[in-house]
Amino acid sequence: MRRILWEGLNALLRRDDSGSSDSDSSDETSNPSTGSATGDQILKLVADPFKQNFQNNAVWAALATNIGITLAIAVLFSIMRPRHNVVYAPKMKIADEKHAPPPIGKGVLAWIKPIQQTKEDILAEKVGLDATVFLRFMRMLRNMFLILSIVGCGVMIPVNVLGRNKKISSGLNTFAVMTPLYLFGNLLWSHVICAWAFDLIVVYFLWYNYRKVRRLRRNYFQSPEYQKSLHARTVMVTDVPTNLRTDEGIMRVTDDVNPTGVLPRATVGRNVKDLPDMIKKHEEGVLELESVLSKYLKNPDNLPAQRPTMRAKGGRVDSIDYLTSKIRELEIQIKDVRDRVDKRDAMPYGFASWEQIDQAHAVAYAARKKRPQGTVVQLAPRPNDLIWENLPLSTAARRTKRVWINVWVALLTLIWLPLNAGIAIFLSNLSNLGLVWKGFQKQLEKNHGGWAIVQGIAAPAVTSVVYLVLPIIFRRLSMLAGDQTKTSRERHVIHNLYAFFVFNNLVIFSIFSALWGFIVAVINKKDQGVWDAVKAGDFWVRFITSLCTVSPFWITWLLQRNLGAATDLAQLLHLVTIWFQRMFMHPTPRQSIQWTAPPSFDYASYYNYFLFYATVALCFATLQPIVLPVTAAYFALDSWLKKYLLLYVFITKTESGGQYWRILFNRVVFATVLANVTVACVLKAHGNWVMVAAIAPLPFLMIGFKYYCMKAFDDDLEFYVRSGMRDMENLQAAKTGAKTAQRVAHRFGNPALYKPLITPMVHAKAQHLLSQVYSGRMSEDNARNSYSEYAMDNMTPAMPGMKQGSNAPFEVVPESQLDFAYFKNREDFRDETGSITGRTDPDAMTIRSNTPAPYMARQWSSPGSSRDTSPSPDRGRQKFMEIDPSLRNHPAFRDHSMASGHSDMRGGLSTPYSEDHERLLGHAQAAPYSDGGQAGFRRWDTGSTQEMGYGRAEPDSQDPSNYDYFRRGRV
Repeated sequence: MRRILWEGLNALLRRDDSGSSDSDSSDETSNPSTGSATGDQILKLVADPFKQNFQNNAVWAALATNIGITLAIAVLFSIMRPRHNVVYAPKMKIADEKHAPPPIGKGVLAWIKPIQQTKEDILAEKVGLDATVFLRFMRMLRNMFLILSIVGCGVMIPVNVLGRNKKISSGLNTFAVMTPLYLFGNLLWSHVICAWAFDLIVVYFLWYNYRKVRRLRRNYFQSPEYQKSLHARTVMVTDVPTNLRTDEGIMRVTDDVNPTGVLPRATVGRNVKDLPDMIKKHEEGVLELESVLSKYLKNPDNLPAQRPTMRAKGGRVDSIDYLTSKIRELEIQIKDVRDRVDKRDAMPYGFASWEQIDQAHAVAYAARKKRPQGTVVQLAPRPNDLIWENLPLSTAARRTKRVWINVWVALLTLIWLPLNAGIAIFLSNLSNLGLVWKGFQKQLEKNHGGWAIVQGIAAPAVTSVVYLVLPIIFRRLSMLAGDQTKTSRERHVIHNLYAFFVFNNLVIFSIFSALWGFIVAVINKKDQGVWDAVKAGDFWVRFITSLCTVSPFWITWLLQRNLGAATDLAQLLHLVTIWFQRMFMHPTPRQSIQWTAPPSFDYASYYNYFLFYATVALCFATLQPIVLPVTAAYFALDSWLKKYLLLYVFITKTESGGQYWRILFNRVVFATVLANVTVACVLKAHGNWVMVAAIAPLPFLMIGFKYYCMKAFDDDLEFYVRSGMRDMENLQAAKTGAKTAQRVAHRFGNPALYKPLITPMVHAKAQHLLSQVYSGRMSEDNARNSYSEYAMDNMTPAMPGMKQGSNAPFEVVPESQLDFAYFKNREDFRDETGSITGRTDPDAMTIRSNTPAPYMARQWSSPGSSRDTSPSPDRGRQKFMEIDPSLRNHPAFRDHSMASGHSDMRGGLSTPYSEDHERLLGHAQAAPYSDGGQAGFRRWDTGSTQEMGYGRAEPDSQDPSNYDYFRRGRV
């Protein structure tokens, strides 16, 4: 029986380009139960969908085409780069001295030298640890596959070619004889040896780079940026019970796991309710108004006869008046909510901060396997890394959401399964569709050239669109799953994308023909009995035959990845998109500014691609060893190109500090285990169970190696120290003043409480028409705000210190300033650049954030709005929630001043709370200074924090003459 199968296989591989096979093969794949020629033809196609695509000349054509196009794009990039720095080196213009990439010349090949000379330590400083780990991972894959190529091609290809059965393999193409399809007997022990060698090589590279990543993380902990950050010395507490949802309650939770004995300063989260949704609607309204004005005022000297209109609840309305009124109403509501948010109920999360990094990390390490009073205590991420709407969710709620999200991911995978099969069988070769649809076959014959173009575009286009949309879908699902940080969300996106790609595009796509060929064989022999038919189907032989037959497809597919790498370097999609929008659309000033900003790097998508390429190469290394040098060549090329892009083009919007490494490590371990399963299938089909048993320990070796690395390295990757008793003198000298509490509240307050509201932008060429097209007020109200009795002119957002013009509520942008460099330090644009512009990170300990000074430190008075021109309706003061009396016994909140016969008004939290006293002093003005100055003017003094020209000077909260002194909260 096996002899018959091999003869049939020989005829199958030698059939002509028309795809016809001999009568034996045709008989084997027929389905007499259907009784129709159409059904028989479908079964033939499904049993072998790759018959037209995997010829010897196709691989060489793909190699020549991709090398030629890649070199052409590289030459085009080298010529265009010096003339288009906005596209090819945007970071050179906006980065500060610390983050600026190395200087680059104007020569055609001048971009190569900086890439070669920039070492890893410099990279970590210039581009951040996430980008540095990304490049290290690429270099690891490059070096690993170079070594695997030497072993695989040096051992397996000679054995497969010289040791094959020449009687049944004569006349076959080159790629067919390099597979183990015709190798039998003891020669297969060479594959057993190679399997062990491959695993040991992978283990070495993973171990070596794990140690290097640990060194990078330890250096990151010692860096000035981390040492000065507030999040490094802060822990986040979630799942807080109702009776502990106060600042005192957060401190009591940390007391249970605090080995240092040093008291932190804590703040509990506040319920902002619908404030984020209101701000989102405000931003959408502003962007829509900008779009309407951009179209209407495109030609200021020749306005359209009709003003723009839109559909609203009451019918069609004037778009400009309606949107402006809507924005104004939202501003009033937002300011009102911000003024009263600190009187709402507390949330089940909070933050506690220490003066020393050692103390916070010691507490987090002690709490890693505990749940003090039912809470979860962990190191706090960066404030801009938090997903605030998910923080109130409990662990049980997140677990339930994640289960449902996994169900949706599974359904999405199953839905894509038939679509994937349809693309593989019909869309990639329309002639297959014509064989089962006679009407379409006639159209195909009449318009052969047109349908050829459709065939060349349709399959890649559909697949590319799916791959572009999938990360967005999985990212949204991860948001719904309750991820608390953007970093955690991106890790789950990598996990879901990788699982989807491996299952659909590797497992199902590769073994599809084997499964259906086996089913067809069983159906054809059903008269022999089910079990006899199953045995006669010879599943293992069919399975390996299918994998070897499909292996040339993966070679051509990996060759095409080089073209994708060159396309990324040339930024062709970015250039085409901007050109199209400038030529045929009506871009707003904000859009024009954002086009000149450096794009953010999508780590989840790129990591998924690289992991998938590595998985394909490892699984097909035994079946088609030539895949190893092809993969090594791709990583060798792209590791250089991505280094340039990360140095000069892309930014990391949310820095995680290299926290993606462990998920990458785990996926490479899984890929190696999957490769071992593939080798076992080859040995079972052509060898014996003894050979299978010889490689059986390999999966367990990889799992054991994973746990070894987890125990040996993970704690050093996550924690700066594991014990809080390293430096007793520093612990005793730690400061725990009220400033620390203010910093915790400021940096870890929900951005919805202080994020500035954006202002509609219009082109300067239409400035003289604003009074004609807008019927509302043209100047901001100089009304007294929540913190001052003085009426002052508003400053223009683009030039702090300069009086705002009479174009409010619009911001006029000259044509010469439609560049991100002019707006890089603006609060509403800062998220576009991460931390490379030189503007002090709000997470830093030395600089105040843009949060109003009294906010959250004065827990029972109203925070100021970043848009203080909108009057807030007075609805009366609301009584704050009652505090659990049992919490007043915490040492940090006791009144120590009563013993001396006086009450220290500067004690902050140690001063007894009096509602009458709070109402009396809630809006008190500051006392005069000793030099006769007024506190209201001293608020605007510039101190050391103004050296960079950003933010407000931080007043001394302990000074009784300070304006904010009487406005702080007292318990």
